[in-house]
Amino acid sequence: MNSMYFTEEHEAFRQSFRDFLQKEVVPHIDKWEKEGTVERFIWKKFGEMGYFGLNQPEEYGGLGLDLFYTVIFLEELQKINSGGFAANMWAHAYLAMTHVNKEGDDRIKREYLTPSIEGDKIGCLCITEPFGGSDVAGMRTTAIKKGDTYVVNGSKTFITNGVYSDYLVVAAKTNPEDKHKGMSIFIIDRDTPGISSTKLDKLGWRASDTAEIAFDNVVIPAENLMGEEGKGFPYIMQHFALERLVMGINAHARAEYAVDYVVQYMSEREAFGKTLDKFQALRHKVAEMASRVDMCREYNYSIAKRLNDGIYVVKEASMSKLLSTKMADEVIYDALQLLGGYGYMEEYPMARLLRDSRLGPIGGGTSEILKEIIAKMVIDKKEYRPAT
Repeated sequence: MNSMYFTEEHEAFRQSFRDFLQKEVVPHIDKWEKEGTVERFIWKKFGEMGYFGLNQPEEYGGLGLDLFYTVIFLEELQKINSGGFAANMWAHAYLAMTHVNKEGDDRIKREYLTPSIEGDKIGCLCITEPFGGSDVAGMRTTAIKKGDTYVVNGSKTFITNGVYSDYLVVAAKTNPEDKHKGMSIFIIDRDTPGISSTKLDKLGWRASDTAEIAFDNVVIPAENLMGEEGKGFPYIMQHFALERLVMGINAHARAEYAVDYVVQYMSEREAFGKTLDKFQALRHKVAEMASRVDMCREYNYSIAKRLNDGIYVVKEASMSKLLSTKMADEVIYDALQLLGGYGYMEEYPMARLLRDSRLGPIGGGTSEILKEIIAKMVIDKKEYRPAT
């Protein structure tokens, strides 16, 4: 136990959540990976156990716990070898629900946040567009006000939970002439006329329903605007710090899983009359892999502590995602190699883990974009501030 960050209560939660996953989730993973969807019953079970409300306010049914419960939640989800299942859970709880909690008014929170915590409603966050990618400010989806409604037109892509979610948190231009200040955030019911979703076929994250979503003259009440009109861009930027840290934590956790697995495998697999963990070249490779995992994990814990204390950590979270996802890809690549031919077999975990991990340097801001953001802060002394 790392007593710098985790208490006995944290570790008790880790063990109980680990047991829950083994009992309620693991038996279904292969089925969900093949079918490309996660059945609704597990969402309700997560809700009943309070797992979607760890960091949410008690007023709306959450538990109001510190961020290290979230760290444990993320880490353990990475150790059941389904990046897609994990993504469904954390994209709901830490992407969609974060905006509902931070920008939604009391009505929106009671109608969407509380049932999201309870596992009765599933949310998705719709920012990325087919022509925009990481260029958030260049989005083309519009929400034009007409009387007491907004009319939404445009499209989003690579949206996790994009097919089976019950509501969508959507970023759209309310003033198309203004690149940064013209963006706003809305909450939209899935069954609103004019919304259509197309499921995407992916390299990894097979259990997750990732979609391209089209909005064709979708009319929504003006009261579905979240926060202030025109402040969507700073809202998104503000929450990117959490999203990037989430992906950094995911990365160090799946890399740790890969190292633990390969150490166990090497202790059992024999070649030339001795187990693989007795060969110096392989031992030193594992030593290097474990060292890189530890470095990223400790850095990510320190960033989680600062974020938990209310410090604005956009630079540090960007660095976390940039380096941790690169590390995870390389460590898992090496882990697969250490399994030899078995690493390439689907019945062993490394093939799926390798595919799932590859999204790390892409989703939530590509590594190339993150490098420029970090360069602006380090070289140009640019400062990002929370939305006011």
